[in-house]
Amino acid sequence: MPPIDATLLAPFETAFFGRALLGGVLAAAICAVAGAWVVARGMAFLGEALGHGMLPGVAIATLVGGPPLLGAAASAAAMALGIGWLTRRRRLRDDTAIGIAFVGMLALGVVVVSRSGSFATDATAILFGDVLAVREPELLALAAGLAATLVLAAVLHRPITALAFDERVAATLGMRPGLARVGLAALVTIAVVASYQAVGTLLVVALLVAPPAAASLWARSIPAAMLAGAGIGAAAVAAGLLGSWHLGTAAGASIAIAAVVAFALSLALRSLADRRALPGARAPHAPDRSTRTEAPERAHERSAA
Repeated sequence: MPPIDATLLAPFETAFFGRALLGGVLAAAICAVAGAWVVARGMAFLGEALGHGMLPGVAIATLVGGPPLLGAAASAAAMALGIGWLTRRRRLRDDTAIGIAFVGMLALGVVVVSRSGSFATDATAILFGDVLAVREPELLALAAGLAATLVLAAVLHRPITALAFDERVAATLGMRPGLARVGLAALVTIAVVASYQAVGTLLVVALLVAPPAAASLWARSIPAAMLAGAGIGAAAVAAGLLGSWHLGTAAGASIAIAAVVAFALSLALRSLADRRALPGARAPHAPDRSTRTEAPERAHERSAA
């Protein structure tokens, strides 16, 4: 009987599993960079909306025989531009503009899918991901996406950070919140497009929000949340793929569950750490026992004198 560790790690010996792991780790790193700001600004709905908004582009690209990744990028970019136009020109709130664009793009995607006679398998891969089918060209595209994400995050670090915490302060400091909003939308678009093949459009928000949210409970800065979120996301990808291999479950959904479990564990550990630190935080304010016992003795000595 082979050792348990050899059986557990046996999937890594196959080429397609190694490509899936590398692709998932690259997607998790991209999502961690964008997700740190998404969590700080409270815009998780943007990632979910863009994930569903890719459906028309992916469906059209698949039907005409084009690259689905290109169709996803075009569709998500169009949706991001539409959201930006609605918020700037029509003075709508972010959530209202996102909701309108989300419904419109999702409905368009359903119409495109319904016009196809044989699209069930492709639609399933779009919605739930097919990370085990990642090939070298897609890995190169993910690597390029990670490089673009890092460059964009470095260039717009200060404006997006100011926007994430207070838009009025960002405008007062001359940080150009409009440009920062476009940059943040671009980062989320890259992250969603990069990770949809790993977890699908329905679960894309799992990599975008759960690992950065788990990291934000401990990190003291945005860059630290990015690094920790990338590590947590990579661990979730590895755990999800292994679970999918040994349990026979869908790879994308298994990765999403692993990411959510990682957040739950981080939250539980953070709560435990806060409870343990609470008595220590109150200790300096507690009265000193020696002071209480010595005070009456000193008072008695003074009265006797």
